[in-house]
Amino acid sequence: MNNDKTHFGYQTVDTDSKVGMVGQVFDSVAAKYDVMNDLMSFGVHRLWKRFTISQAAVRPGHVVLDLAGGTGDLAAQFARRVGPEGQVVLSDINNAMLSTGRDKLIDNGLTGKLDYVQANAESLPFEDDCFDCITIAFGLRNVTDKQRALESMNRVLKPGGKLLILEFSKPVLPLLSKAYDAYSFTALPLMGKLVANDADSYRYLAESIRMHPDQETLEAMMGSAGFAKTRYHNLTGGVVALHKGYKI
Repeated sequence: MNNDKTHFGYQTVDTDSKVGMVGQVFDSVAAKYDVMNDLMSFGVHRLWKRFTISQAAVRPGHVVLDLAGGTGDLAAQFARRVGPEGQVVLSDINNAMLSTGRDKLIDNGLTGKLDYVQANAESLPFEDDCFDCITIAFGLRNVTDKQRALESMNRVLKPGGKLLILEFSKPVLPLLSKAYDAYSFTALPLMGKLVANDADSYRYLAESIRMHPDQETLEAMMGSAGFAKTRYHNLTGGVVALHKGYKI
């Protein structure tokens, strides 16, 4: 038994327990995930994802991994861009999320260019040097060992390949930070209760954002994992940041 400790929101839990606890959260929210994203962000998450896709600059023939891809928003766009000679892998550790994403993409007619793989970001089941681009949107903060996950992503990228991490971060304006805190810990659990019948999961999601590394810390972690030319873009005043790095 591993006696190491980690964070589950504001709780301190056994490292071995976190994956299962996070899994229970996403089992609960999967069916309402897209609706809640629109409500929680007032639709702005679509703009954040659109910016990520533009920065990915995926081209026909590329092989792309959408990690912790959830219900497939990014994977759908990448599938349209890589063309019939390319490939997109939608991967998530949670089967309920992956199944929801697969059903949505099939319903949208996206079948031939997509594969679906249930996988833990800390130990990706892919060969070395096989992806041109990896994206992980709003998933890294739920990973138990983020450094190990970054190293795993670096391993499976091709030399010169690009990693894009879209994640909630630290607002850069004090007034915005206070308003964001008030919104996160009052409105989000209330919406979770009313729409998804689950206030606790959305309280955890708010707490997990606060426990996630800030912009500079995450950039340094990417460097330690072997990424070069790292930089980040603050979006919506730093409420969200897009980090980018390349495999040497």
